[in-house]
Amino acid sequence: MAAARYGLQVLLRSGARRSNPAAGKRSFSASAHHDDAYETAKWEKITYAGIVTCTVLSIYNLSKGHPHHPEPPAYAYLHVRNKEFPWGPDGLFERKHAEH
Repeated sequence: MAAARYGLQVLLRSGARRSNPAAGKRSFSASAHHDDAYETAKWEKITYAGIVTCTVLSIYNLSKGHPHHPEPPAYAYLHVRNKEFPWGPDGLFERKHAEH
């Protein structure tokens, strides 16, 4: 019985909302009413401005040099090998520079 009463209350509440579709809409001011085409065009312009800004900042950041740090000392405890790997003495994705 309680479930039926709850279902009826939910149905009546949703029916009240549907009868006045403008009641659920929010606006920033009472006189400001924008249609969807205006909002779409506005956000499209904002998106393009953001794309251009991010592209320009990326080009600027990538065009600058970056510092090169010296090689760290070859500590013995960093590459302990207890047995040989099947692919050789180096790690699978390690590359040792050939000595000239």
